[in-house]
Amino acid sequence: MSIQFVYSHQHFVTDVYRISGNNSAKNSASTKFDTAIQGGWADRMARCIFRYHLGDLKTRVLLGSHGYVAQLNIQRGIERRKPQEIMSIKQEFNAKQFNFNKIKHDEIIFEMIKDKKGGSPLTNNAECPQPQKMVVLVNVSPLEFGHCLFVPDPAHCHPQILTKFAIHVGIEAVLLSSDPGFRVGFNSLGAFASVNHLHLHGYYLDHPLKIESKPVKPLCPEKGFYRILDFPAGFLFYAESEEVEKVAQTICEVTDFLVNDNIAHNLFLTRGSPPCVQTQGEKDFCSRKGVRVAVWPRISCFGAKEESAFNVALCELAGHLPFKSKKDFERMTEKDVVDVIQSYLLPEDEFHQLEQQLTEHLLCS
Repeated sequence: MSIQFVYSHQHFVTDVYRISGNNSAKNSASTKFDTAIQGGWADRMARCIFRYHLGDLKTRVLLGSHGYVAQLNIQRGIERRKPQEIMSIKQEFNAKQFNFNKIKHDEIIFEMIKDKKGGSPLTNNAECPQPQKMVVLVNVSPLEFGHCLFVPDPAHCHPQILTKFAIHVGIEAVLLSSDPGFRVGFNSLGAFASVNHLHLHGYYLDHPLKIESKPVKPLCPEKGFYRILDFPAGFLFYAESEEVEKVAQTICEVTDFLVNDNIAHNLFLTRGSPPCVQTQGEKDFCSRKGVRVAVWPRISCFGAKEESAFNVALCELAGHLPFKSKKDFERMTEKDVVDVIQSYLLPEDEFHQLEQQLTEHLLCS
């Protein structure tokens, strides 16, 4: 029987700040969520559950305004499971292909269950306070420390199309961590998702990213919907602990719209500053009490295509670049990275049209 991580609203952490000018953060001590993820992950690494040993990764910040965090992870490019051949954003789940019902039981860290009445975070109690559960398991081909997968009730065999429950728990997972370096993300089919079985990624990256505080333009602020003004072009949502339900619903409306329009997309969830439009005081700029959710619509990639330097997926769009080769890691400049990423983004006129359609859709909903 898997360990259950039972949590409630009272376990969310709100006093998180990024100290301006360096990589450090002012925040509370590690939470039970962080301890459970990190401890479970380290235990599986010690027991050789992973495809390779992940030590400290060679890291450098590329010169330039985007602050790209480049990391060399050769083994992930070599040892990871071959991505499935994806031919449609709406591709149905196929039980004959690899899916998360076929993993070893030792890969499971715990099951996340929300207790709306409050309760102890860790328990072996088999009783389930709510019908839906989120299974958290290690990613056996990790890109960083603590790399895990969030799989909503694997037995339901959902395809890789985002649900309200999945995004809701993804936001709550970030709020359960006191570490501003804990990130969660999602790749749709056609956006470098490698397995067609609903899952989100989670991992720790001990470096600040520009997405945490990028300026935005309000599109439908009453729905928490903004446009990211900096490169790469995308949309932004923001949620604090009291707004998760409402924001998760709106995000799902947007991703449903994208799926129905056959537009591939990536999401990245991270602690971030409130989306103030013009002026921000130092306190607001450094605050990480809420969660920023970036949504990037992009050009679809079908088949089992792989880029030579890096794949443009959730972490790359957010500014974290896991490189597959030492040569690319050492030689690529910010301009080189921008050129690669730009080739996967929607043309400007298509993005502008989509922006108008989504804004009208949310205003009418």
